[in-house]
Amino acid sequence: MYAVFATGGKQYRAAPGDVIKVEKLDAEAGSTIALDQVLMVSDGDSVKVGAPVVEGAAVNAVVRSHGRGDKILVVKFRRRKHHRKQMGHRQSYTELEITDIKA
Repeated sequence: MYAVFATGGKQYRAAPGDVIKVEKLDAEAGSTIALDQVLMVSDGDSVKVGAPVVEGAAVNAVVRSHGRGDKILVVKFRRRKHHRKQMGHRQSYTELEITDIKA
């Protein structure tokens, strides 16, 4: 069984027991959250697709930790103009462990 859900403007595919990193959520580490924007639920042969979300479906997860991703470098460069600008960025994330999918 797996589900496709949306959080933080992105879509994720998850099954019970998976550990995924999503955009930062306001939740304490160790707390349980329910993600209710479920777009699709698949259980073997049966597939439920929402329009836009599946009614009554939720993905339950435990917040394992918060963190920041690897640094990426952003370089803006204009040729022949003596212009070069360099910045770094680290995106914050929340690590979730999927415990249950309620369809």
